[in-house]
Amino acid sequence: MESLVDICPLSFFWDNLKLKSLLVSVSDTLCDRRWSRTLRSPDSSLFAQKNGKTMFCCRIFLVVSLANFLRDLHVSSCDPSCAEKPEFTPSRLVVKYGDATSARCSVCESCSKNIYNLERALGSHTINGTTIVWKVEKMTEWDTNTMCYFTNDTTNHQCCTTLPITVYKPPDRVSISFLNHTGPMFMGHDYALQCEVQNVAPVEKLSVTFYRGQTALTQLQSNNTHKKPVTEIFSLSITPRKEDNGVQYWCEAKLELGPEGPELPPLVTSQRTTATVFYKPHLETSDPETVTITEGQRLQLNCTSVGNPSPSYTWKIPPASPSPWNSSVITIESVTFEHGGWYTCDVRNSVGKITVMYNVDVKADITPYIIYGVVGGGLLLIFFTTIVLIHCYKHNRMGQYNLKDVFRLHTRHVAVPITE
Repeated sequence: MESLVDICPLSFFWDNLKLKSLLVSVSDTLCDRRWSRTLRSPDSSLFAQKNGKTMFCCRIFLVVSLANFLRDLHVSSCDPSCAEKPEFTPSRLVVKYGDATSARCSVCESCSKNIYNLERALGSHTINGTTIVWKVEKMTEWDTNTMCYFTNDTTNHQCCTTLPITVYKPPDRVSISFLNHTGPMFMGHDYALQCEVQNVAPVEKLSVTFYRGQTALTQLQSNNTHKKPVTEIFSLSITPRKEDNGVQYWCEAKLELGPEGPELPPLVTSQRTTATVFYKPHLETSDPETVTITEGQRLQLNCTSVGNPSPSYTWKIPPASPSPWNSSVITIESVTFEHGGWYTCDVRNSVGKITVMYNVDVKADITPYIIYGVVGGGLLLIFFTTIVLIHCYKHNRMGQYNLKDVFRLHTRHVAVPITE
């Protein structure tokens, strides 16, 4: 009878009896099933003569195949921190899903006498000396790694290096919206902005930035570790101000893939949504509460306010003032005493209202009295000057003085005697 070694040499088997028993058990099960199907076939009589030998060869074939397969798988217990571990170039691989990629593993020259190889989930590899080249025509796996290893024949110690592989896919679409809200917002209320990023991988490498106009509000990242494409929603709470009316909110999603990734990181932006913010009126000017004005001057009171929706104005004014008045500014060209008193401006819109009050104090115009005083004083001066001149004239009218002497500043004229 032929021995097992004569039919198929098994010099490559391990010296592990438990593993051999396991392989034989598996091969018996598979071969028995295959042989049972053969006996039920119409031509099973052709194989009845070789029943024993066929079953034996079937077992041998399966044992050898499983042994080789398990021999390749035992790299999972290798040492990744050994001194002369294999080196990958590049040390980290970033590839877009569906694209081609490649990497090279180099094993040390002193390790060339040992057993070395590459463990991979897809693609093909070639060995040239101590260099193993791995190529993939189309990346179709989301979570995959490639391992390069060598085994010391003497000590059976294994040394390995794993190539980290990041398979990415840019988002299909990025959109922004308000959570459970449509229409205008109200100043001071809280709202939630949502940025939805659809079908992106890997989401743990994704960063989302919210913007108000050109100002970045915050940047968020996901805690999700899924490797396959997912849809992720990021939220931001905002409290609108009146200055935010008309601004545009938007977000952008960017895959941060590191220096091994593409030169320009994959970036997708959302549409822009314009915010409408409602708020009650606010006074634009700061006129004093009490307005002092002179009679006859121009009076102007301004309670112009800003609000959304646009506010309306209602005035309550003294009876002598013109009415009704429904604009933000009230003007009286020439104010009189009857125009004095309290002026009340009510400003309102659908959100709220404010009330502004002015106390107008009209003073008398003293300019005419000043003019009258100046003219009166001048007339009195002329009058008293005239009285003084007349008095001096009457007092000095006797002697050698005449009227002309009065105007010659009282210069005395002496008569000169004439000698005959």
